[in-house]
Amino acid sequence: MADQPDVSPAPASNLEFKAALLLIVFAALLGAAVVYLMYARGAFDDTQRLVLLADDSEGVLVGMDMTFSGFPIGRVRRIELAPDGAARILIDVPQRDAQWLRTSSVFTLTRGLVGGTNLRAYTGIPTDPPLPDGAQRRVLIGDATAEIPRLVGEMRELVRNLAALTAADSALAASLGNVQAVTERLKGPRGVLGALLGNDADARKLAVMLDRSNALLARVDALAANADAQVFGAAGLVPEARAAVLRLAALLDEARATLKEVDATLRQAQAVARNAEAATVDLGALRAEVEASLRKVGGMIDEINRRWPFAAERELRLP
Repeated sequence: MADQPDVSPAPASNLEFKAALLLIVFAALLGAAVVYLMYARGAFDDTQRLVLLADDSEGVLVGMDMTFSGFPIGRVRRIELAPDGAARILIDVPQRDAQWLRTSSVFTLTRGLVGGTNLRAYTGIPTDPPLPDGAQRRVLIGDATAEIPRLVGEMRELVRNLAALTAADSALAASLGNVQAVTERLKGPRGVLGALLGNDADARKLAVMLDRSNALLARVDALAANADAQVFGAAGLVPEARAAVLRLAALLDEARATLKEVDATLRQAQAVARNAEAATVDLGALRAEVEASLRKVGGMIDEINRRWPFAAERELRLP
């Protein structure tokens, strides 16, 4: 056979360079992803430190979030033991989220029966001064599992009390027995009276007393009817009193008429008296005129006597 030419593939040019370039690009992408993740988790943000003091750090993990109104505003960076035996929980809070923490803020650590542990912050007065960097606050722990022993003890006590309450010699059993006895008496011939009074003899006496009371009330009703007839009947006191009142009214009318006549007579007498008084005044004036006339006549007689020639001469006697 004739010699055939060599057909083996030629080595690829720059293969090592391409492999190195691919590794460099992969490492760059991996580094960029790591940097982006660190940036997304706030590794490059400016933060301030918050230290929470707790009796124990059970359930708290590094990297756990601290929430405010359901939003994460801080992350646990480290957990350490204080010299007094308390747990120190160091939390980094970004500066942009530190505005929600005030000096009056309250921090809680809750552990539920189902689910993990939660760190929460509460701010009641947003106008208080901001929480300073490195502030230490006591955390309030709410552990639902810690209440289980107390609840079990209370349930055991409740079951014990319930067993004592439902025992055969308990007060409840005695009360139920008394209720049953009262029910039996209610079913008896005297009914409610027998149950109230306790025996049939007293109930019988009460029934007799009620019958006598009814008879007495019937007599009282009859007496009331007779009194009504005597007082308000046709020949009773009320019609006679009404007639007497009518007669008295007639007498009063007659007396009123008589008084009117007397009033007229008195008016006439007053008129006569006034006329007599007027006549008396006229007589006085007439008397005055008569006296004046008499004086004039007397004066005239004196003048005539003085001028009359036969008149006696007047003597003048000296002392």
